[in-house]
Amino acid sequence: MNLHYNQNYTREEIDSILKKIKICVANNRYTIALNENRQENIDFINEYNIRSGKQKKIILQLKTDDFCHTLQNKKIGYEYEVLYVFVQQVKLYNSQGEEEIVDIYTKFNIIDLPGGSRTVVISFHKRNKPVEYLFR
Repeated sequence: MNLHYNQNYTREEIDSILKKIKICVANNRYTIALNENRQENIDFINEYNIRSGKQKKIILQLKTDDFCHTLQNKKIGYEYEVLYVFVQQVKLYNSQGEEEIVDIYTKFNIIDLPGGSRTVVISFHKRNKPVEYLFR
């Protein structure tokens, strides 16, 4: 396990974080990063033709058991942010129409604002490295 990964959480703490993420998503107070630095997200969404409604549904199906770890944001100016990583298995259809079980790596940033929280989904793509689940 990477030294920068933190698994020092209780199930209740992750339940609470996941609830906050899901409230943001359910209320459309979220965005999936699709900028030039997030080509992996764009490619994944295109490969499996995952439209916004399906993206939302996938995120809302996350479970506490899908939690892996947190890490500090390394981006300059954002080092205070904690990023939450979850990996879930989802049945998807690839561009050839073939059904696959895909491990989806999602990394979230929760931004608390005076008007309420927002969630940025920084990563939304196929798992590309080994992970350790905290509660499995």
